[in-house]
Amino acid sequence: MKLAVIGSGYVGLVAGACFAESGNQVICMDNDQNKIDSLKNGIIPIYEPGLDTLVKRNVESGKLTFSTDMESTVKNSDILFIAVGTPPDEDGSADLRHVIAVAKSIGKYMDRPKIVVDKSTVPVGTAQKVKEAVQSETAIQVDVVSNPEFLKEGAAIDDFMYPDRVIIGTSNPEVAQTMRDLYEPFLRTGNPIVIMDEVSAELTKYAANSMLATKISFMNEIANMCDRVGADVEMVRKGIGSDSRIGYSFIFPGVGYGGSCFPKDVKALIRSADSYDFDMRILKAVEAVNEDQKKILIPKIINYFSSNLKGKTLTIWGLSFKPKTDDMREAPSRVIIDELHGLGARLKGHDPEAMDEARRLKLDEKITLFDDNYEALKDSDGLILVTEWLEYREPDFDRMKAYMNTPVIFDGRNIYRPRKIREMGFTYFSIGRPFS
Repeated sequence: MKLAVIGSGYVGLVAGACFAESGNQVICMDNDQNKIDSLKNGIIPIYEPGLDTLVKRNVESGKLTFSTDMESTVKNSDILFIAVGTPPDEDGSADLRHVIAVAKSIGKYMDRPKIVVDKSTVPVGTAQKVKEAVQSETAIQVDVVSNPEFLKEGAAIDDFMYPDRVIIGTSNPEVAQTMRDLYEPFLRTGNPIVIMDEVSAELTKYAANSMLATKISFMNEIANMCDRVGADVEMVRKGIGSDSRIGYSFIFPGVGYGGSCFPKDVKALIRSADSYDFDMRILKAVEAVNEDQKKILIPKIINYFSSNLKGKTLTIWGLSFKPKTDDMREAPSRVIIDELHGLGARLKGHDPEAMDEARRLKLDEKITLFDDNYEALKDSDGLILVTEWLEYREPDFDRMKAYMNTPVIFDGRNIYRPRKIREMGFTYFSIGRPFS
């Protein structure tokens, strides 16, 4: 099939490369000339394991090309995916200006009937708005499909190539079959393609991410309760996770969720509900719990240092919102850095992939960044672990202790065993576990 993916950010680039890998002819289009030039030169603007290899292979085969020319992109494609950003407005609602602008451009250059696919995460009713925007520029028939993505940063290639399910929102049976044909190569193991109406597909994406966010905030509330009563959240997690109705996924306590999906989608669903005069009370609580959870280590740190952090040097391991990505959007580390910097602490930090992103965000004005995680520990009065990167899970504790002024660890992801750490001479604080 001849496909176009408009918007070559995280979702668009992954989708374009994966569609090309399955044999389609794909144009990835973006109006950012520097980004397109970089992609043509083999420079991938985001960190995602395996993406660079996939892009290179399909560019060399001629199945994947990059362009800034909207007119030629539209005219040379039968199915056009809109994958531009939908950043939150000040009230948290999704900003659809870029989506609608792309839709109008598609309508302007259409020379025959097309299928336009909303791949961006968009609120209920967007498919109809996109259709109206396209048809405002042309009398040629267009079908608009809602096809939400379910990609986890750090595992996006596998998620796209081997999806749990594919959601297709369309009321046109012929379009549904075309989309089924497009996706069937990715679902040979029998996982379902679910065909539904456009509105239900739009709501499905927000509902899925909001449910996962709810599990995280719920477990963090349980962990905080464990701290107060002396229970062990790891035992509680095993006890409830073994219930098949609950499962073990997304019930690990920590310093809250971040990234480009959960915070944005929870806020957007709340605001969408408000516009229909419906109060999403559970999701408002989920959002509030998560914002508080990002600061959960701060009182532990303040209490340990007797309320005086001025002149103290603290090291942060992990800046990205989760492992295997350089994404720092809504990352707990940003809140922790702001809080500790405001209290007068000197900060040092390390992350395997997010250092450049931290500099782009000008966080190096508040925290000194080190390319080596052990170097960041030298003369430190305490370590704060924020992101559970694999290389942090089994470090050289003797080396750490030798480097630090004060051997104290504040573990925001509960990745170490309390008894082992204390036997090695560290003071250890975690979340929801006894004597921490």
